[in-house]
Amino acid sequence: MTSENVSGDSTTRSVRRRADHDLGDCVRVLAEVHAHDGYPVNWPDLPGAWLTPDSLIASWVAELEGRVVGHVGLSRSAAGDVAPGLWSERTGVSTDAIAVVNRLFVAPSARGHRIGASLMAQVVAEARWRGLHPVLDVVASDTAAAALYERLGWQLLGTVEQQWSPQQRVAVRCYAAGT
Repeated sequence: MTSENVSGDSTTRSVRRRADHDLGDCVRVLAEVHAHDGYPVNWPDLPGAWLTPDSLIASWVAELEGRVVGHVGLSRSAAGDVAPGLWSERTGVSTDAIAVVNRLFVAPSARGHRIGASLMAQVVAEARWRGLHPVLDVVASDTAAAALYERLGWQLLGTVEQQWSPQQRVAVRCYAAGT
């Protein structure tokens, strides 16, 4: 677990592995984020299962003053993931050596405490420790998330149109962590 004080602030925040008992809090925070920001774009029928895909390697939660306020996951490439293929084409690295950062969100009330950056640092460190290169995708309309990734040094691989349903076509920006 990592724990730190924000400079000039006595607020305690930490990032730790997600435990099974955290899932309810994660779904609650996800619902707040969805209502505030529209993420995820399509609310899942089973949000707990959405946070725990079969391809999941590991996941973490962020706490602020002992409350779960954020989440991130690390997964193997799955159907529909575009960023691993783009990184593989660009570098010649097998998609088996790539991990997908996903399900990143921070409660609206907890923003401004570098929680998103802390979650990203943890997930990138884990991917690298496993010998995997982290990539991700984000809907192009989520400019705040894209700005975070770019501030953290992630490289834009490209923007791709995806057909999410017969009636829904979405542009996603694909990123790879800096080398």
